[in-house]
Amino acid sequence: MACTKKTLAFLLMLAFVGVSLGAVHKVGDSTGWTSLGNIDYLKWASTKNFHVGDSLLFQYNPQFHNVMQVTHDDFQSCNGTSAIASYTSGSDSVTLKRPGHFYFLCGVPGHCQAGQKVDVLVKSSSKAPIASPSPSTLGSSPANPPSEMLGAPGPAQSSTLSLISSKNSLAWSLVAVGGVFGFAFYF
Repeated sequence: MACTKKTLAFLLMLAFVGVSLGAVHKVGDSTGWTSLGNIDYLKWASTKNFHVGDSLLFQYNPQFHNVMQVTHDDFQSCNGTSAIASYTSGSDSVTLKRPGHFYFLCGVPGHCQAGQKVDVLVKSSSKAPIASPSPSTLGSSPANPPSEMLGAPGPAQSSTLSLISSKNSLAWSLVAVGGVFGFAFYF
């Protein structure tokens, strides 16, 4: 009986973690984010399924590379000078908070032109309903602030969606915490 309750508490915790965390995609897999070698980041992205809540992990040598999130136009022209967001740590995690395209490139001269750029298409998560993004949140305008580009609701999205997501997260948190405390007080 005690073993069954322990197992149930453990499974509840696993369910909570699975609901709250998305997949982590290391950009370029074992090669990472680099201009060396023959890695095709567009082909890499085309073999992956990205969903809201997933994150991209860019690992690279910060002495030679960086990561710039850019608009579609800047992606096409390899222009990192008006980036939406810049990353320079060498191990950067970017959470994908909305459906649509995300565009990244290396801002070091010549690297984007050599293929160090990636277009990631994010699909709605099946875990929670997501409203369709408005055109202003799809990254087509450099005037969008980074918070909007990384997932803040656009003007066409209802604040009700945010409230529903918050209530779902709170409910799962309470279930997990209740299960753990109930488990702890039982023994």
